Amino acid sequence: MRYRLTFLAGLALGYVLGTKAGRERYEQLKKSARQIAQNPAVRNTAETAAQQGRVYAGKAFHTVGDRIPESVAHRVRSLRERNGHGVREDDWGTSNT
Repeated sequence: MRYRLTFLAGLALGYVLGTKAGRERYEQLKKSARQIAQNPAVRNTAETAAQQGRVYAGKAFHTVGDRIPESVAHRVRSLRERNGHGVREDDWGTSNT
């Protein structure tokens, strides 16, 4: 119950502070976030992290592939095949290869 009360208090505080800041501040924060996301250094770092994540995920799958149920293995294979055809950009602007 204590955690629920703490969560509700935080939610209320966030709402009050958010309404006091107003729409103008929201738009300002949104513009700043967009500029950061479009920064070439940030995009390159995100792309590198995504590629490394895919490499490590592939290694992990090969390591435990014979220990997971066939239904899960089939789902992973189908996702890899679907994402392997062509390059498309995800929501962060990085290529999803």
